[in-house]
Amino acid sequence: MKVKDAMHKGVDWVGPDTPLSELAKLMRKNDIGSIPIGENDKLIGMVTDRDIVCSGLANEALDARRATARDVMTPGIHCCREDDDLDKAIQHMEKLKIRRLPVINKSKRMVGILSLGDLGRSAQRDQLAECVKSLSAHHH
Repeated sequence: MKVKDAMHKGVDWVGPDTPLSELAKLMRKNDIGSIPIGENDKLIGMVTDRDIVCSGLANEALDARRATARDVMTPGIHCCREDDDLDKAIQHMEKLKIRRLPVINKSKRMVGILSLGDLGRSAQRDQLAECVKSLSAHHH
């Protein structure tokens, strides 16, 4: 099975100057937990709902009303290709201890995101169990 068979489409990236409130609204509207951040046609980072809360709202050094994606994002981005084998992408997620992986096509355009939830619908049970075990160990 290929990544493109499991990923969800229709996820766009936003610019680094996007306010936190806008990111939160996009997450609610699209029922997603992370948004890739792009600049000059390149993915440069990721903001998760946890980033908004922990690095934004709970950070007293930051005015959350004025904060932007750049203030809270995790810089550097890992991704996979839509024609990668799903097994390979799952191993990548396990190794990096991440729950969401942007998916790009041959032209390096973002075409979707592969999340733990997508794997729940598509991956074989033993693959998924290993991945979940590995990722949940990260948050103890």
